[in-house]
Amino acid sequence: MAQIERARALIAHIAEHLRADLSVELWNGDVLPLGPGARADIRIRIASPAAIGRLVRSPRLTTLVEVYLAGDLDIVGASPLDALGRWDHLNAVHLKRNVDRRIVLRNALPFLAARAPADAGLRFTDRVRRLAGRGRDDQSMIQFHYDVSNAFYALFLGQDMQYSAAVFANDADDLDAAQQRKLALICAKLRLRPGMRLLDIGCGWGGLAAYAADHHGVTVHGVTLSAAQLAEARRRTARFGDRVTLELRDYRTLDASEAYDAIAQIGMFEHVGIDNHDIFFAQMARLLVPGGLYLHQATTRRATRDLTRFRRQSAYMKVINRWIFPGGELDYLGMTATNLERWGFEVRDVETMREHYHLTLKAWSERLYARRDEAAAEAGLTRTRLWLLYFALSATGFWRGVLCDFQTLAQKKITGRSGLPPLR
Repeated sequence: MAQIERARALIAHIAEHLRADLSVELWNGDVLPLGPGARADIRIRIASPAAIGRLVRSPRLTTLVEVYLAGDLDIVGASPLDALGRWDHLNAVHLKRNVDRRIVLRNALPFLAARAPADAGLRFTDRVRRLAGRGRDDQSMIQFHYDVSNAFYALFLGQDMQYSAAVFANDADDLDAAQQRKLALICAKLRLRPGMRLLDIGCGWGGLAAYAADHHGVTVHGVTLSAAQLAEARRRTARFGDRVTLELRDYRTLDASEAYDAIAQIGMFEHVGIDNHDIFFAQMARLLVPGGLYLHQATTRRATRDLTRFRRQSAYMKVINRWIFPGGELDYLGMTATNLERWGFEVRDVETMREHYHLTLKAWSERLYARRDEAAAEAGLTRTRLWLLYFALSATGFWRGVLCDFQTLAQKKITGRSGLPPLR
């Protein structure tokens, strides 16, 4: 009984500062508002006193995820993305600083010795080395994320199995239509035409390869490190015969003796790691014919005022590296442009995809939440809940502008006219 009363007092104090439009459900069934007039049908369920003790001892985002994955914390009545939208983000960010520590500690005292939740077993446990040339196993890191299950991804990605930002005409646009628009935009920027050779770095489930071969008559060579993706991609592109060749292959092993007219990298670059950017851009330059076009679509972070502090991991990136994309790092837009110029490219166009990615993640979240029972049967309940949380955190990052995504079009340098049209 003492624990319940202390939990009530603790939640009431947090509610004063969070002022959220949802409630908390305690392990005994009590429902407590997290703000004035808060909804009771959308609730954060605390399954045991151990969750409070764990969060008070270590008030970090990684701890919150651990407690959530262990099942000691859950969201009832809405998806994690819907729940995140029911409080002011700044109120949540500054909560640790704004609450009265004496009140928190006094009421949390009965929970501090409570047993911590067990590890959910979804963490990447292999060693992550920074440099690709020093034993870094990129394939194990890629397969950790992408080889979960093709059927699982099909539940939310849509008909083209595109795992990157779509291009929406408006907020109500259909995801499949928006992904087709993205593919058309990529091919238009690369100015693809029959007879050209396109290299698709990180070809995923083959959506871009199929679209480019079907609509523009090009020959496509795609590479991926995911065996599951490759199997589905080959199935989707089998009708094109030898016009589409897909391999389970590291991009660094590609032979530059037969260069490509165009290269597309859509959402693979985030896996490379900042220490390997020079290796990546040097290889892109080797593989491209003079005057050839390279389209680089990647998620970025905002640059820090002091760039020496940029590589300090944010709370979000700690979660992403531990449970979602091991070994991944995000650069900032200026780093992308600088590296392209350093390795023999001329940047021709930069277009932000930030709002588009927010809408894409929102659509993925809605689709996965609607089919969460099927997803749990395919990949497990804990993994399904993890992906819903990942979508929620990422969508919030794009909404706030902490995360961005850019399509950067670059040309391998040539002298004189570029041959590109004068207008976008």
